[in-house]
Amino acid sequence: MSPDNPVFTYLGTLLQSLKMSKASTEPQKKTAIDFDDEPDDWDKRIFSTGCAEENTKMNDCFYEKKDWRVCKNELENFKQCWKRQQNDKRTSMKDA
Repeated sequence: MSPDNPVFTYLGTLLQSLKMSKASTEPQKKTAIDFDDEPDDWDKRIFSTGCAEENTKMNDCFYEKKDWRVCKNELENFKQCWKRQQNDKRTSMKDA
């Protein structure tokens, strides 16, 4: 059988048709990350402490430096804010 044979042509067309129908039934994969401007539960909890800014600075420092020892000032600022806001009483968290 040669490639010009009608059977090859038919099989090629059928195969292409199957590929196209499969592609149309598969769910589309997301290529972009969906960014949501709404605060999630974690954000809401952090904002409720009154120390969101200090928390962000502390986390940013650790993200950049990868060493908590370098972020002692940010950690201390967060701890002081936590105490000022009396979150230790609200959350039953004791100073370790």
